[in-house]
Amino acid sequence: MKSVTRTKLAVTYFQQYRSINSLSFYTTIREMTTIVGIKTKEGVVLGSDKRASKGFFIGSKITQKIAKVDDTLAVAIAGQLSDAEYLIKVAKAERQLMELRRGFPLTAKESARLIANLAYSGLKNYQPYFVELLVAGVDQEGGHVYAADMSGAITSEDFASSGSGSPIAYGVLESMYDKEITNEQAEAMATKAVAAAMERDPGSGNGIEVLAIPNLLATVEVKK
Repeated sequence: MKSVTRTKLAVTYFQQYRSINSLSFYTTIREMTTIVGIKTKEGVVLGSDKRASKGFFIGSKITQKIAKVDDTLAVAIAGQLSDAEYLIKVAKAERQLMELRRGFPLTAKESARLIANLAYSGLKNYQPYFVELLVAGVDQEGGHVYAADMSGAITSEDFASSGSGSPIAYGVLESMYDKEITNEQAEAMATKAVAAAMERDPGSGNGIEVLAIPNLLATVEVKK
């Protein structure tokens, strides 16, 4: 069997399905992990397992899947680890440069959009980043959780999950989430959601990592 490069894989899926969603779906099911993000009244919480898989072989039992960009923003990774790490490093540098140029920090949504745009640029060049990310951060308006992938789209969610164990994790999140939840309660919920996925998903396991980011001291109430 001839080896298939990442570029050929992307082109083949576009030619066959004429849809970004098909490629995104393929990427999601092939990457084995569980990550969750939860928005709370006190900030945001991210959770993940620690297993890194090489096909059906456990490549690592201590993989860090939550990358802290700074004190106000973090990213949970599902997908190709090398792609995700590179994407986050570039986004972190671009974010700092933009903040220096304009003199004030990016909002959580602007940061998520920056990361999604970088991912989309790879897709347009037929060198896609095989990742799905949960971008969680706080700004003057409070906490935010965004789901982003290689298609360049971002969606704002109260809670979200990605990876092969996400269908199981969503069952816990749907049943337990409340808009008035605290960071401490969200940490327990994230732990329970990832633990449930680890019980049934072979791609998730070897421990749970949780990160909480509290709201800024000075927040403003946004009228809707």
